[in-house]
Amino acid sequence: MTEQTGGDARRRVLNVGGNNHEIALPAHFNGWQHLLLDIDPAGQPDIVCDARELQRLDGATMDAVHCAHNLEHYHRHEVRRVLAGFRHVLKPDGFCEIRVPDIGEVMRQSVARGLDIDDTLYESGAGPITVRDVIYGWGAEVERSGNDFYCHKTGFTPKAMISVLTEAGFGTVYCGSGNLEVRAIAFVAKPTPFHLQLLGIAPPPGS
Repeated sequence: MTEQTGGDARRRVLNVGGNNHEIALPAHFNGWQHLLLDIDPAGQPDIVCDARELQRLDGATMDAVHCAHNLEHYHRHEVRRVLAGFRHVLKPDGFCEIRVPDIGEVMRQSVARGLDIDDTLYESGAGPITVRDVIYGWGAEVERSGNDFYCHKTGFTPKAMISVLTEAGFGTVYCGSGNLEVRAIAFVAKPTPFHLQLLGIAPPPGS
């Protein structure tokens, strides 16, 4: 494992499983120090590390964790370990932002459209994506890399995502879905006024 942090005083976001720095983060992280963590050194991440081993990093050092289409690459029991790692690296007022495929919506669309498992579910910049690709992992990438860490090993719905984040001890969880994705933002405690404005979210009930 290698880590490069430097002396940058900006807010810090740990991008877990982001592949390479050419893949942009959401605009609300503009101006933040972007630290890329990935298990595969090919994309030249700042930190080479399995996300199941985040406890090996220094604790309470990150203002945010961004994790897009990575959490589904772990078995259900391993997800708890990954999320515990998120909490470990986050500061007390930190948050994580997670995106994963919405397996419930994939199932609904597949049935409604009469799709078989190898039929195209949608078109992407990399080409057609099949139902099988979304459920089990992008087959072309798995075959090309020869690495099974590109396979999908579990799935989520909004309800399932809220459940695992709550079980992991996050104090406030926002979750929604759209465009075949589950999108969640989870705070270690509660969002501050800064976070509400940054992320365009409403205060939690009773705050």
